[in-house]
Amino acid sequence: MSDYLVIVESPAKAKTIERYLGKKYKVKASIGHVRDLPRSQMGVDVENNYEPKYITIRGKGPVLQDLKNAAKKAKKVYLAADPDREGEAIAWHLANSLNVDIDSDCRVVFNEITKDAILESFKHPRPLDLDLVDAQQARRVLDRLVGYNISPILWKKVKKGLSAGRVQSVALRLIIDREQEIERFVPEEYWSIEAEFEKGKKTFEALYFGKEKEKAKLTNEDEVNAVLKLMKGKKFEVTNVTKKERKRNPAPSFTTSSLQQEAARKLNFRARKTMMLAQQLYEGIDLGKKEGTVGLITYMRTDSTRISDTAKTDAAEFIKNEYGSEFLSIKKAEKQDKKAQDAHEAVRPTSVLRTPESLKAILSRDLFRLYKLIWERFIASQMAPATLDTVAVDLKNGEVIFRANGSQVKFPGFMKVYVEGSDDQTDDKDKLLPVMEVGDKVNAIEIEPKQHFTQPPPRYSEARLVKTLEELGIGRPSTYAPTLDTIQKRGYVTLETKRFVPTELGTIIHQLVLEFFPNIVDIKFTAQMEKDLDSIEEGQVEWKKIIDEFYVEFEKHLKHAEAEMEKIVIKDEPTGEDCEECGSPMVYKLGRYGKFMACSNFPDCRNTKAIVKEIGVKCPACEEGQIVERKSKTKRLFYGCDQYPTCDFLSWDKPISRQCPKCNEMLVEKKLKKGIQIQCVACDYKEDPQS
Repeated sequence: MSDYLVIVESPAKAKTIERYLGKKYKVKASIGHVRDLPRSQMGVDVENNYEPKYITIRGKGPVLQDLKNAAKKAKKVYLAADPDREGEAIAWHLANSLNVDIDSDCRVVFNEITKDAILESFKHPRPLDLDLVDAQQARRVLDRLVGYNISPILWKKVKKGLSAGRVQSVALRLIIDREQEIERFVPEEYWSIEAEFEKGKKTFEALYFGKEKEKAKLTNEDEVNAVLKLMKGKKFEVTNVTKKERKRNPAPSFTTSSLQQEAARKLNFRARKTMMLAQQLYEGIDLGKKEGTVGLITYMRTDSTRISDTAKTDAAEFIKNEYGSEFLSIKKAEKQDKKAQDAHEAVRPTSVLRTPESLKAILSRDLFRLYKLIWERFIASQMAPATLDTVAVDLKNGEVIFRANGSQVKFPGFMKVYVEGSDDQTDDKDKLLPVMEVGDKVNAIEIEPKQHFTQPPPRYSEARLVKTLEELGIGRPSTYAPTLDTIQKRGYVTLETKRFVPTELGTIIHQLVLEFFPNIVDIKFTAQMEKDLDSIEEGQVEWKKIIDEFYVEFEKHLKHAEAEMEKIVIKDEPTGEDCEECGSPMVYKLGRYGKFMACSNFPDCRNTKAIVKEIGVKCPACEEGQIVERKSKTKRLFYGCDQYPTCDFLSWDKPISRQCPKCNEMLVEKKLKKGIQIQCVACDYKEDPQS
């Protein structure tokens, strides 16, 4: 019989921790929560001060019974669920189910699953933190009151399977507001004049700046022609050379949201995938006989950028040995975001000595890529700033001034290991200029005016939406991935070219929630509610008081919606086509993923077709069909012939109606980081990228 029983959430963690603790400890897994609110009913007694009704989760009976049997045999029970609100609540439910005294030293927390961290944590057990428990209960009850009250109304008034929630409704609002911005956007014309110059054997680029020291905007072709007329030939004189030294600091180690954002930018991972892989790295990977199963990263649900002193010391030693003393950081401790709870450290490797290359043969491809991202970001965060030399050169021809900007990395610092990604897709490559002095003469090889149009704000990618929600104070690190999943599963949004686009159904639901439950989609109200919920965790207010303040007003909106919300019938629209199978008229129907074509004779005829969108280009393969947009099984957009399967033409890049001027083959739009480039599929013909 083991003297001590330790309960964690995951079987993978249980094996690792048991090996670290030794024979006197038996480690078992609860496999997440063992009790929760019932799925089939509200589970919150509004009349009895919002008392939650907890039941054993279906299927968890045998697990709970096994834990009870083990607890009876043990001298002491330790509850070692994850070190956050959710983990504290799991420990509290277990304590209640197993008759463990919550005021005893029964709770053990650790930020990483390594031998030293585990052994140290068991030296400092503590009682359960009921403020953390109450904070989790408050969020759970609040979300239940919102979701289980609004959703049935939407089922009755629109259709079954719909939902609304605190965070998901605001996320949907952001996506729809952005779509409306795009629809209202009126492009404005502007021009630039780009020039290629020659100095000695080197060439460089410069842009029209203005006249003398006044920067000028070019809004139409007449203004461009006026500038070109002022120029006298292609000889330019260097009138000013400005050199500056600039420091660039590394980004801090990852929080949950910054990890999700960077994994989306650099690895093309969805938020859910990032968290799933991070969970595996945290819980432990078998590194072979020498080390066994070891947690490779610290806990991945955090909004803190704090790093422990031990980790900083280890990183400093590694950087000194690997790169040299000059690469060591001398910065002070990182400033924490005011909204950060700082419950535990940033996401970092548990040992800097486990380099990505040393684990490449052990980890799967995706685990390796994510671990490498986390390891490099942490090491870079502890390194010296990069030093860049920047140069701005003014080139004059008559009254006209062109300006060339260049930069060169003088000292790479942290950039030797890692450079943070960007949603704006900036180019971090050096732009070197030849050495120039005031009075030097240079020749313009080519001067080219270019017409541009202002672009609407971009649709939200997963990374950009997570960043926006975090900046607004909506939700918490653990909520982002499930929130993005939910609004897609409900059919409120779709992902097109990795950007969120609201569906007709999503727009309908948003308008109803906005009209009848304005607080639920009010960004300021929701952000304030997050602060109120955090105040429970800090022991400043009783959780039921926060719930009551919300529910009193919310209940009025519920009664108003029940009485006044009209039933919405989403009518089928005729398509003008007949069904190929039975001859009945085809109609447009609204499904989870938007509109589709279906036979009006349903359910006797179940023929359906996707709606295809012509792009106005003839098929280059058969020369009879039209090119249409299609979607693969993974929802990726591609282009094919509408005569399929007779013609099997396919292109991932969008064809355009023009032919290549060099070889008369098809031209396509290729999406690059800098914008869209038109290029030939057969030869090397390319046009300059358009933003």
